[in-house]
Amino acid sequence: MLDGPKLMKSSQMSSIRTHKNKMPLVYAVLCALLVLAAILGIIEGSVHVSLGDIFDAILGRSVGTPSYNIIILSRLPRTLGCLVAGVGLAVAGAVLQTVLGNPLAAPNVIGVNSGAGLAIAICGALYPLQVSLHPFAAFIGALVAVLLVLFISQKAGASKITTVLAGVAVAAVFAAMIDAVVTLFPDSLIGYTSFRIGGLANVSMKNIIPGMCVIIWAVAVLLIMNNEIDILALGTDTAKSLGLKIKPWRIVLLALAAALAGAAVSFAGLLGFVGLIVPHIMRNFVGERSLHLIATSGLGGAVLVTICDVVTRLVFAPYEMPVGILLSCIGGPFFIWLLLRQKSRRTHD
Repeated sequence: MLDGPKLMKSSQMSSIRTHKNKMPLVYAVLCALLVLAAILGIIEGSVHVSLGDIFDAILGRSVGTPSYNIIILSRLPRTLGCLVAGVGLAVAGAVLQTVLGNPLAAPNVIGVNSGAGLAIAICGALYPLQVSLHPFAAFIGALVAVLLVLFISQKAGASKITTVLAGVAVAAVFAAMIDAVVTLFPDSLIGYTSFRIGGLANVSMKNIIPGMCVIIWAVAVLLIMNNEIDILALGTDTAKSLGLKIKPWRIVLLALAAALAGAAVSFAGLLGFVGLIVPHIMRNFVGERSLHLIATSGLGGAVLVTICDVVTRLVFAPYEMPVGILLSCIGGPFFIWLLLRQKSRRTHD
């Protein structure tokens, strides 16, 4: 008969083998959903376009036609923006949850989105024509927010619920400051309502490209650092015993998460709950291994935001609802369920 430690080790190894066997299927399904979501994002809306129209527009055979303008100037940037924002927010959530050791952490929950939004508002007030500065400003704001939350939670005891409460408080303060900036400088955020809720109705390729470059770079770096993330996930004491320098690595990883969230916010607005929902779902299929968690979270986030955006276009057509509203309607109950599950686990322990 196996003793406790051996039984635990055997169970963990069995779980790892199970997830490993599922991995090819998970990636195949996610890639198929990603292609489907991208196609739906381009063809569906208040005006339907066909696959033939898409090929004609891409090949330049329909230049100047209404379908060409809809696809190239509106649908293509919007769909690309949904895909990229979903990747950035979902991967940022996965990294924050791992680094902070808190399953409730997400860019919108702990104030990262609000910090990025405040920095963009200030940048818009000071440099209204410098849209290219928004990703950098968003990164600075997001990093300040996450470091502030980390500092407050550590001073208050660093419990999981303390981190969430500190994040909620920081987010509320930053949101009030955003309102103050917009009140004093009305032109600092064009389409402020859409930005505050989160939406991509008016996004252009010019807005997306700087943030997209940041997100691609940050995800690539995180995938390279997957071994260090796995060690950090084992806990502070274990990571130290394995020779990992905790504080420098934590700051680097938090900075990368801030870059991801900030870049997404710079063109998609304050989209909520993507970084909370997707990593939790992906863990059920791929486990805790960061390499696969980051990769599948990115794919899952892209699918979730794009599909939700398509739904918001179709439900009230010819009118549209910002995608952030639907994500909040999904994410709010999901967050409550997580809180109840955490309470149940503490009660059983």
